[in-house]
Amino acid sequence: MSFDFKLPDLGEGIAEVELRRWLVKEGDRVAEHQVLAEVESDKAVVEVPSPHGGIVARIHRNEGETVAVGQTLVTIADAGENVQQRSPSFGIVGSLPEAEEVPRAASPAAGAVQATPLVRKLARERGIDLQSIRGSGPRGSITPEDLEQLATPQRPVADQPAGEVERLPLRGLRRTIARNVLAAQRATAFVTSMEEVDITTLWELRLREQHEVESRGTHLTFLPFFIKAAQHALREHPRLNAAIDDAAEEIVLKRHYHFGIAVDTEEGLMVPVIRDVDKKSILHLAAEIQELGRRARERTIAVDDLRGSSFTITNYGHFGGTFATPIINWPDVAILGCGRIVERPWVHQGAIAIRKILHLSLTFDHRVTDGVDAARFIGRVARYLEDPDLLFIESI
Repeated sequence: MSFDFKLPDLGEGIAEVELRRWLVKEGDRVAEHQVLAEVESDKAVVEVPSPHGGIVARIHRNEGETVAVGQTLVTIADAGENVQQRSPSFGIVGSLPEAEEVPRAASPAAGAVQATPLVRKLARERGIDLQSIRGSGPRGSITPEDLEQLATPQRPVADQPAGEVERLPLRGLRRTIARNVLAAQRATAFVTSMEEVDITTLWELRLREQHEVESRGTHLTFLPFFIKAAQHALREHPRLNAAIDDAAEEIVLKRHYHFGIAVDTEEGLMVPVIRDVDKKSILHLAAEIQELGRRARERTIAVDDLRGSSFTITNYGHFGGTFATPIINWPDVAILGCGRIVERPWVHQGAIAIRKILHLSLTFDHRVTDGVDAARFIGRVARYLEDPDLLFIESI
């Protein structure tokens, strides 16, 4: 008996994935739980195992194609069976009800517009009738990009002589990043505040303790100190450790401290999440940063490790950047950017001296708080980094 293996609900609101590569071909014999393909979902690469052994009768999707939940990936038949025979559909775990395959750009039924609260809010503000739009999202859902195209229709790139341009497919992690940063820019009223910080004392502390930490198998960078300073400052400025519920028009203050950390990989930026920062030491944070970074670069990180941040830190100074205007990791409402540490003449204890100066940039959603609160927050972060003994004194 043959069955169609449909892409199941992977949880966490995932509606579609990109099929990265097939690990089997038509005619192959597969065992139960054997990995059939790799798919990319929300920046993470996920292996898709077969729920049943048999023969790969037909592969329904091509590599690089976007597949929505409920669409057929592959038909698997018992040995010697007529592969045209059809039977109930299975997911990775359990079964899915038999249903007609939904085209990627199918329109929603009349009177049943599929759109998120954010899209509905944007449509109301712009006076757009959602019933008149053909959605491009999964199952015909309307996306923010669909609304944007009404105001700014896409124009074809002007023809160029052969050999003067190169076209690269916007796929995989790069496409996910493109969608996320556009959504963040459209969903937030973003403002960036900047500060310079004398971290000479912290520099000397790290230099003094680096050998001890490395003897335990962990590399000590400045990032754990940046994280701890931000976490302490957020206790005094909770509106920056929050999210906005657009549908309810409420600010959701978060009582946990789950920090996203931007990690550069060969395919683009990923943001793993360190949970419960307030319950972890500098040494613990250093080890976790090292491990999450490794798994992100190897693309073995789990989807759950990329979700649920309450605040984000990006350390672009590691790559030579000084000041920047980092984009909020929506639905967070703030992101702290840490730039390059440089030696500069600085007034210290009434005299000019050469000091180690760090450049900070805080991008925040102006809807949740004002510039005064943001300036006080970044000033408090600076105070902890200037005098790291405060982190020890105020730790609980």
